[in-house]
Amino acid sequence: MSFTKSQEKFINEYVKAIQDGNAAIFAGAGLSASLGFVNWKELLRDLADDLDLDIDKETDLLSIAQYHYNKFNRTRINDKIINEFTSLDKGSENHQILSKLDIDTYWTTNYDQLIEKTLEDNGKTVDKKVTNEDFSRYIKRKDATVYKMHGDKDAPHNAVLTKNDYEDYHDSRELFSTVLRGDLLSKVFLFIGFSFDDPNIDYILSRIRILLKDNTPKHYCFFKEIEKNSFSEEQDYLYAKIRQDLKIDDLKRYGIHAVLVDDYPIITKILKLIEKRVKRKNIFISGAAENYEPFGKEKAEDFIFKLSYKLAEKNYKIISGYGLGIGSLVINGALDFKLKSSYRNLDDLLILRPFPQINPTPEKNTIYREEMISQAGIALFLFGNKKENVSDAIIDSQGMFEEFELCLKNNVIPIPIGATGHVAKKLWEKVDHNFSQHYPDNVEIRNILIEINKVDNSVDDLISNILKAIGLLQKV
Repeated sequence: MSFTKSQEKFINEYVKAIQDGNAAIFAGAGLSASLGFVNWKELLRDLADDLDLDIDKETDLLSIAQYHYNKFNRTRINDKIINEFTSLDKGSENHQILSKLDIDTYWTTNYDQLIEKTLEDNGKTVDKKVTNEDFSRYIKRKDATVYKMHGDKDAPHNAVLTKNDYEDYHDSRELFSTVLRGDLLSKVFLFIGFSFDDPNIDYILSRIRILLKDNTPKHYCFFKEIEKNSFSEEQDYLYAKIRQDLKIDDLKRYGIHAVLVDDYPIITKILKLIEKRVKRKNIFISGAAENYEPFGKEKAEDFIFKLSYKLAEKNYKIISGYGLGIGSLVINGALDFKLKSSYRNLDDLLILRPFPQINPTPEKNTIYREEMISQAGIALFLFGNKKENVSDAIIDSQGMFEEFELCLKNNVIPIPIGATGHVAKKLWEKVDHNFSQHYPDNVEIRNILIEINKVDNSVDDLISNILKAIGLLQKV
């Protein structure tokens, strides 16, 4: 589908923030709403009934919770939090997409545990902060931190809901305010499912505005545009539209820019495109070479080394399974670039996953391959041969055929470098035979892939064309 200019601008800038390691998510109740979790008004409906009040006539929801606490104590409020937010343990499609992105900072006012559970289901180690005491705990090799700003359903007595809770917030949860201020100053936030009616967020944003004046960092939020057909009276529509426009303008004081969508499913499509573009910066190199023909050993080693170097130079992250005759050259190329650049860690350039050497099985290798390939957006296939165990004859590397099929399964675009021969040549013949099934309908992409697979290219020309093809695929 096509996106508006403002949506495209947001997508490009947020993809860059993710790639730079500066992206963060702030999730409100709307992120879980599609799963049946209640919003704040519905959460308090029964409590309002206890007070003989009509929740639909009330605008000060904080006061409803406080009135109920004043009259009946905290027990029923705690029961509501536990019962309303325990029913589901599987995240929505948006939860799934966000958990797969290379984002390490998640803030939420939600009591449910869907963010952290979805992250864990996708193999990530999560450090969850629910109380001030949690800030003294450090989890090694964590992939993400989830800050439960208003508490968690498993500790409802500490959840932020009443006026007392909000008034005491900056004393009882001072560390949350401090850390959030720091993150808002150093990261690019995407607010999703958030209404900006939270007094704590208002306070923190106002402090940042006062400190930085006009130098507030840029953040984003999603807003569903007011629809005329949702109103029976045109004057009601106009009033709601004016109010939304004023709110959007006001958020700019805090550096928060609205991304308008016609309907909520468009948010999912935007997130999917972000995921696709982020992944396409990760290049999986599939290859094995006992024999470097038709290149010859010297040309082949020069090609693989320079290809890896140039990919790193273009800020692509390389994923490699350390294939025979390929893996060490890939590492050396990326390492040589690192030594000449400002990158501090080789991990910023290379994801290396050598196959298990002890008791390997086809089943284990398949799982291992899929884990690697699922992190990529584009895959390059080089050479593809090995020595047969019994006769020492040179045979096809069957693992590369499997990796090709796993690429198709995981929506990873394959680029076989047929000029390197062997399995790579057979894979090129396969995709060329049914081009539209594997690539976008784009003449420029087709022409550059044909050029890549000519056998008479120099190493430099071949690498230049590979980089052109990858660059074109970033944009589709």
